[in-house]
Formats: sequence, C-alpha cells, structure tokens
Amino acid sequence: MKIISNKTNRPIKIALAGGKFMHLGPLKTGQIADKAAERPAIKKLLEAGEIEILGEGEQSQGGTDAGGAPPEARRGHRQNTSLRSKGDR
Repeated sequence: MKIISNKTNRPIKIALAGGKFMHLGPLKTGQIADKAAERPAIKKLLEAGEIEILGEGEQSQGGTDAGGAPPEARRGHRQNTSLRSKGDR
C-alpha cells in the first residue's frame, strides 16, 4: 500500500481500477494499492503537482495531522464526560 497526499486546497476525485473512485479532501491523505500508482489518471495528477505519492508509512512534510490528537478527538461528536444524577435528563 502506498500513501497518496492531496497537495491542493480543493477536493479531488481520483479514478481507480474497477470503476471505483477515491475522494480526497484538501491537504488530506489516503491509501492506494501499489498497482494503482501506475494508472494514467494518477500519473497525470502526479505530473501536475496536485498529488504526492509517499512511501509506505511515511508522513507528509506539511503536517496534515490534527496536531497529534487521538482519532476520537478529530471527528464525530464529543464524548459526554459529565456525570449526571440518575433523574437528570
């Protein structure tokens, strides 16, 4: 698996094998199969400078991570940490 990074400030749609697509948000990363990196659509985006292919397990230099926050803190609803009495609804 290779890591692909969107270098633009707009979302992109990448055509993959089998009629599938990968949607990458601005400055986000995703994983693709090793063979998918040889597809013409990906090569075209790579030459245009819109995406960057990183090796397996590498991180982008741009620091696209959410500041090292744990995964549960990066998306979804916040966990309720307040303790309420049994009758408080």
